[in-house]
Amino acid sequence: MNDRSDNSTILMLNMGGVAVAYILLGISLWLSTDVPLSTKGYWGMGIVLLTISLINVVKYRFDNQQRDDRIRRIEEVRDEKMLEEALMDPQSPV
Repeated sequence: MNDRSDNSTILMLNMGGVAVAYILLGISLWLSTDVPLSTKGYWGMGIVLLTISLINVVKYRFDNQQRDDRIRRIEEVRDEKMLEEALMDPQSPV
């Protein structure tokens, strides 16, 4: 349960950092008078799409790691069961 608390703290810290970065970026785009509005919109769309892409990359990597862990656990249980059956079978040549 302590790990979950630590993860939520780290997650909240990262979310706060992302929010601050977006706010500062928005302020810098808002206050820059040399850049036309269309360019500001283009930059904003690029940043939003980059954020979505990064979220998807992290999600797919996390899902892949969970799948690998699940397969490894299934194989470990299968191996243990086969070993138990081999040790319990009185006719097995050991």
